[in-house]
Amino acid sequence: MVLGKVIGSVVATQKDESLVGKKLMLVKAIDLEGNLLEPFVVAVDVVGVGIGEKVLVVNGSSARMTDETRERSIDSVIVAKVDSINIS
Repeated sequence: MVLGKVIGSVVATQKDESLVGKKLMLVKAIDLEGNLLEPFVVAVDVVGVGIGEKVLVVNGSSARMTDETRERSIDSVIVAKVDSINIS
């Protein structure tokens, strides 16, 4: 999993049928202080997040393990909205 921040959204009116009805968000990885890192990914949002929120993203075959993404051409999925980060 990657800790990230939603920086925008993607609108695609013509797309593969497996992506119809899916919300696509631009996510950049962040460090523990919240600084944006390179690169960005386009991730399917299955939890209902908004721009500016911290999230957890899974990539690769793990991205196709949720009920909404199984058997679809998806490589990155937002699987959680991060409420807080506690560092000891």
